[in-house]
Amino acid sequence: MSDTPLAIDSLHLRLAAANGLIRRRRSIKPEQMSDEAVDPMILGNILENANWAPTHGMTQPWRFKIYEEEGRERLAEGLQRIYRETTPKSGFREDKHDGIRTKIFASPVVIVICMARQESGVIPEIEEVEAVACAVQNMHLTASAVGMAAYWSTPAFVYTEEMKAFLRLNPGDRCLGLFYLGWPKDRENWPTGTRSPIRERLEWTE
Repeated sequence: MSDTPLAIDSLHLRLAAANGLIRRRRSIKPEQMSDEAVDPMILGNILENANWAPTHGMTQPWRFKIYEEEGRERLAEGLQRIYRETTPKSGFREDKHDGIRTKIFASPVVIVICMARQESGVIPEIEEVEAVACAVQNMHLTASAVGMAAYWSTPAFVYTEEMKAFLRLNPGDRCLGLFYLGWPKDRENWPTGTRSPIRERLEWTE
């Protein structure tokens, strides 16, 4: 038997690393996060990696409004007001109204996800939305890589004109949700995940 170390193909190492990271990603809700602060260095890397998402025409349409510490008070008040103003009386729920504030203060960092519309409109709007979604995925993957909890939330009121006014967005811009970020309360037991077989979603054309 040879004493020569087994050569490991670098391509397979890179593929295994990518597979592990992508398949590790989980949505972990704010109520499952601790109140431990997020290191500015880690947050900076999460945001910088978002900046490397694909973007048609280099429009880089992602915009992020970051709320931490006392800043979360303004966000909580604003979102609760928007929920009250945009929800019909028949659909208003006190628990949802109160839950907005609870979620915001359960997460050390809340990032409001926005899309800045290209002024010329040359790039189709759907492609700008897709680019922002890719940026959010980069944030999600980076958070998972360091063991952080992250959750992309899209309550109906984030798509309203009232939300745009609160965020001082331009007419063509959009808010695309809230990204909660923090450390999981239980770091030892990372959530498991499942997917049905990819073959159920494939169609090969010859």
